[in-house]
Amino acid sequence: MASSTSLHEYSYSNESAGIGTAVLEVETVGHNDPLPRTTTVTRSGPGAAQNRNRNRNENHPKLEEGVFLTWEDLWVTVVSKAKNENGSRSRSILQGVTGYARPGELLAIMGPSGCGKSTLLDALGGRLSSNTRKTGKILINGQKQALAYGTSAYVTQDDTLITTLTVSEAVYYSAQLQLPDSMSKAEKKERAEITIREMGLQDAMNTRIGGWGSKGLSGGQKRRVSICIELLTRPNLLFLDEPTSGLDSAASYYVMSRIANLDKTDGTPRTVITSIHQPSSEVFQLFDNLCLLSAGRTVYFGPASAANQFFSLCGFPCPTLQNPSDHFLKTINKDFEQDIEQGMVGRTPTEVAIDTLIKSYKESESYQQVQRQVAELCKQDFGEELEKRSHAGFLTQSFVLTRRSFMNMYRDQGYYWLRLAVYITIALGLGSIYQDLGHSYESIQARGSLIMFVASFLTFMAIGGFPSFVEDMKVFERERLNGHYGVSSFVFANTFSSVPFLILISVIPGAITYYIAGLHKGFEHFFYFACVLFACMMLVESLMMIVASIVPNFLMGIIAGAGIQGLMILCGGFFRLPNDIPKPMWKFPLYYIAFHKYAYQGLFKNEFIGTTFPSSDQGGKTSSLSGEHILRDIWQVEMGYSKWVDLAILVGMILLYRVLFLVIIKATEKVKTIGTTLLAMPFNNRSMQAFVNPSSPPVHGGKL
Repeated sequence: MASSTSLHEYSYSNESAGIGTAVLEVETVGHNDPLPRTTTVTRSGPGAAQNRNRNRNENHPKLEEGVFLTWEDLWVTVVSKAKNENGSRSRSILQGVTGYARPGELLAIMGPSGCGKSTLLDALGGRLSSNTRKTGKILINGQKQALAYGTSAYVTQDDTLITTLTVSEAVYYSAQLQLPDSMSKAEKKERAEITIREMGLQDAMNTRIGGWGSKGLSGGQKRRVSICIELLTRPNLLFLDEPTSGLDSAASYYVMSRIANLDKTDGTPRTVITSIHQPSSEVFQLFDNLCLLSAGRTVYFGPASAANQFFSLCGFPCPTLQNPSDHFLKTINKDFEQDIEQGMVGRTPTEVAIDTLIKSYKESESYQQVQRQVAELCKQDFGEELEKRSHAGFLTQSFVLTRRSFMNMYRDQGYYWLRLAVYITIALGLGSIYQDLGHSYESIQARGSLIMFVASFLTFMAIGGFPSFVEDMKVFERERLNGHYGVSSFVFANTFSSVPFLILISVIPGAITYYIAGLHKGFEHFFYFACVLFACMMLVESLMMIVASIVPNFLMGIIAGAGIQGLMILCGGFFRLPNDIPKPMWKFPLYYIAFHKYAYQGLFKNEFIGTTFPSSDQGGKTSSLSGEHILRDIWQVEMGYSKWVDLAILVGMILLYRVLFLVIIKATEKVKTIGTTLLAMPFNNRSMQAFVNPSSPPVHGGKL
C-alpha cells in the first residue's frame, strides 16, 4: 500500500529581509508504519532565490563571458537490430527532459543505474554513438552552435592514460599539445604545474601513473590527472562523467570540492555538469542544481538544497540523519523491488512513488520555473558564437607526440624490449641450426628455408605488440574526441617513434642469424638483409595498427592480424612456387598484394646472385649452378628487375599502409557522422533540432 500524505501550509513573510518562507506540516502514513508521522519543513520563497542569484553575480562579475546551456524536450532513442518486448527496434533512453546549466554553478545529474545519466551528459557534450537518435533543442548561449575547442572539455569515466608517464610528464605533454604556439614552453609548463596543484597532485608529480603489472597512482589520483588534462585550456564548459567512481568518500569530496571551486582560482566562471551515482552528504552540499532521473524521465530539476523539501511535500520525507542522495535513489530505484509480498500485480510501490514524483514535479512551481528559465535564456542575446581557441600547430604536435610515444615505448618493457629478447633467442636458435651453411647443393634448400623463416615467422611475431597498439588507440580516441590534436599528427608520431626500436630489432637478431649461418658475405648484402627485415617489421606493425583501428578488441585483433598474415605467407611464393599457385584469387590478387612475395624475392636475389653451387648430373659428372639459374629455375624468381626494386616496393607498401591507416580513421569518423545524421532524421512527429554532430571530432577544433 502506498503512503498517503496530507499537507498543511502556514506562511509568514519578513519584508525587511526580503524573504518569504512557508512552513509545512507533512503528515504521512507509510505502508510499513501504521502510525502517522508529522514532518515540518521550511520552504524558501523567491526572496531567498534572489539572494542566491545576487551572491552568485557578486562572486562572478564576468558571468556574461560564461556559457549558458539549455536543453528542451530532449529525447534520445537507441536503435537496435533485435526487437524489444513491444515489437519495436528502438528504445527511449531519455524522454522529454528539459533543463539548463549556468556559469558559476555545478549541476549534478543523479539517478539509479541505467536511468540515462551518462546518455544525457553525452547528448549535451556531443558524444552520442552512431546508433542513437536525438531530438529536441540544445542551445549554447541561446544559439544552435557547435562546441568550440578550448571552451568546453569532457572528462570520461574511464581514466585512459599512458601508464609509463609521470603525472608531471602526462600533464605537461598535454599542455604542449593543447595550448597555442604563442605560449612559450615556460608558460605551458607553469600552466601545467598550476593545474596539478589545483588538483592536489603536487606530491605525486614524479610518480608514474602505473597500470597493469606496475604500481603507480591510486584510482582517485588517476581521476584527478584526467581532470587536470582537460582543465589546461581553462574551459568555460566542463562535462564530467562519474568523477567520483571508485573513490572513497574523502577522495570524492576532495575532487568535487576542487571542481566546484575552480572558478575561484582564476576568476573564470565555469559551467560544470557532472553525472554522479551516489554522492556523500558533504559532496551533495556542493551541488548548486540537481537533475534527478529515473528511467529517462525527470523526477526533479532545481536547486539541490530544495530537493529534500520536494520529496517531503510528495510524501517521501528523508529520515533524520540519512544522506539525502541515498534517500532519493532508494525511493526511485526499482531494480530490486519485489511485489510478491505487497500483493500487487504489474505495479510496484516504487513505480507508484516514481509516478507520483514525476506528476508532482510537472505540477510544481519548480517545473514552471525551469520552463521560464529555459525560455528566458533562449531569448537572450549573448552576442557572437563561441570562438574556437587555437592549439599547437601540426609540427609542434607531431614533435611532442613523437617524443611522448618514444618515451612510452622505451619505458614499456613489453612494447619492444621483451620482443628484442625473444628475437635474439630465436636468432641464436636459427644460427645454431643453420650454422655455416657452406655452398653445397643441399645448402640451396637450407638457405631458402632460413630466408623464408626470417621474412615470415620472425616478422610474424610483431603482432605481439598489438596490446600496446590497442592502448595507444584508446588514448588517441580520447584525446582526438577532445580535439587535442589531429589524425595526421598521431600517424606521423606513431610511425617515427617506433623506427629506432625496429632498427634495433632488425640489426641485432639479423646480424646474429646472418653471420652465424654464413650467408652471402659482404656488408652490402647484410645491409640489404637488415633493410628488408626492418621493412617487414614496419609492414606488420602498420598492418596491426590498421587492424587495431577497425577491431579494437584485443583478442579479436590478434586473431584477425594472425589470419591476414597467414594468408599472405601461404600465397607468398615459398610453400607453393609462383607458377603453381592457382590463378583465381590466390595469385590474382593475393600473391601480388602479399608483401612476403617481394621480401622472399629480394632476399633470394641478395643471397644467390653472384654465387655458384656444385651440382651432379646423371652421369656423375660435377658441374656448377649459377645463382641466377637457381633463382630462375628453382625458386621461380622474377629476374626482370633488381633486388632494390623489391625493397622499394616494400617501402612503398609501408607508406601505403600508413596512409590507409589514416584514411580508415578519417573514414570511420565520416561514417559515424553520416550514420548519426541519418538516424537523427525526424521520427515520431518530432522535429530534429540538435545543435552538434554527436561523433564528429572537428566540432572540437581537431585538425588533419
